[in-house]
Amino acid sequence: MKRRTPAVRDELRPEYDLDFSKGERGRYFKRLVREGANVAVLEPDIAKAFPDSAAVNNALRSLLEVARASTGLARRSTRTARKRAVG
Repeated sequence: MKRRTPAVRDELRPEYDLDFSKGERGRYFKRLVREGANVAVLEPDIAKAFPDSAAVNNALRSLLEVARASTGLARRSTRTARKRAVG
């Protein structure tokens, strides 16, 4: 029995015969720019705390609410104090 040496062939199966001649460069990039998507890279320890982008968005919205609420507490009105001193 003779041993056959396999013929050199393409590694991809015929159904995966890809034709890149019709490809469009930057196709998905254009969509991201059009939709105004922003990409932020999280550090590994932070990424562990947030399983998906919805969790990150919720946390940031909560932080914004706290920041907006606390800015009103820092303002002092000096008008009332002047009014008392004059009157």
